[in-house]
Amino acid sequence: MLNVIIAGAGIAGLSAAIALRRAGHDVQIYEKSSLNSETGAAIIIAPNSVRFLMAWGLDPVRWRWVLAHRSDRLDPATLQTVRQLSDEKSDTAMGGVPTWLSHRVDLHSALKWMATREDGPGRPVVIHTGSGVRCYNPSKPSIVLENGDEICGDLVIAADGIHSAGPEAILGRKNTPVSAVRGNCCYRFLIPVERLEEDPDTRFFVGNHHGWTRILADKDRVRRLVTYPCRDNTVLNFVGVLDEEDEDVKQDHGATKRENWHEPIDIAQVLDKYAGFDPRLLKVMSKGTNVRKWPLFYRRPLPAWNKGCMTLAGDAAHPILPHLGQGGAQALEDGLTLGIIFSGASSSPRDIQDRLALYFQARHKRASVVQIISNVGADQPDLVADELLQHMTPDEIPKDFASSMRFCLAYDLVRTTVDTMKEYDPLFELAEGFFEHPVIDVPKALA
Repeated sequence: MLNVIIAGAGIAGLSAAIALRRAGHDVQIYEKSSLNSETGAAIIIAPNSVRFLMAWGLDPVRWRWVLAHRSDRLDPATLQTVRQLSDEKSDTAMGGVPTWLSHRVDLHSALKWMATREDGPGRPVVIHTGSGVRCYNPSKPSIVLENGDEICGDLVIAADGIHSAGPEAILGRKNTPVSAVRGNCCYRFLIPVERLEEDPDTRFFVGNHHGWTRILADKDRVRRLVTYPCRDNTVLNFVGVLDEEDEDVKQDHGATKRENWHEPIDIAQVLDKYAGFDPRLLKVMSKGTNVRKWPLFYRRPLPAWNKGCMTLAGDAAHPILPHLGQGGAQALEDGLTLGIIFSGASSSPRDIQDRLALYFQARHKRASVVQIISNVGADQPDLVADELLQHMTPDEIPKDFASSMRFCLAYDLVRTTVDTMKEYDPLFELAEGFFEHPVIDVPKALA
């Protein structure tokens, strides 16, 4: 049994904790926040992560997720449907299961419950709140908390976000994220459906909103608005991505500036940014409260994730922009992969390092490709083809929306990783109870 230290109780940290708990290890998470006042908007739970979350026993209905029925592109000036992008049937045909939509707090609560519940396989994970990590020492390996305490373990996983000190510890140099080239700012807010139903001028926008993702894009000005329901279809999530001229967005971002992004802003500022969109839509958006402005930062794929018995996961390894809806899914995939690879692991540093090499091998190419395509969106992979050539052959590069989504959704992570482990150890078996239910297969024509 390994003593595993994870920095960060976000999506990547919790999924790694769940998987490593199920692999039979003792897991401790050190989290900067108190976790008492979780906030956030919503998130798309794509089929490539839904398959194993449900196999872990997660019930989407219990956690108030919304089944995604369809996704359409709308004309922002008229709200008329221009093109249907996907629906429940096409998602299932490609990924084996449908897409789900969740409030981020609901997803986080589900993952935290699976990690810490008293029943179920393995030892419950312990989460130490108010315990931010100041730096890492891969050679021990250990973490040093902001209060100066040093915590040692057999395996250390930095999953504490895009501003983690983990990459610097791995690479031996700073690797500061930079402002995104296209769409460097994101506005997020939620609107209760009830509030829209009460106003005759906004009632038209709900009623048929169940499981409906609407994407409105103004490519000339790099403005995009995405809205979809969450929390049993009672809340609409809005995400606006655009190019922000504010120099503060483009400058280097210290801790003080990062905190400022958590301050609410007036919805009127958002409406000004989307001038020219259908006035009826702007009326709907005017109902938004607690609006948050988030800078969007990019970092090129890292050349290494591991050093000694330490590794990276989630945004610490591969920050992903929201244009592809895969940031959460890739963080979840990191966690699952770590759990599979460390099933049956010994505390020998050599075994740990060999398995970390397999983790990097399993995840680096895939996460890097998703990271790169996410800079532009699923419908424009041609714009980043040269960068993709560093990780794929010309024939492998997605050519359009459908092939981009196929790369993301139709990947059988469980089978591929288990096969890799059986090559490493012919006697390899997943820990008993690792999955509570069978993992739904990717359709054979796509696997």
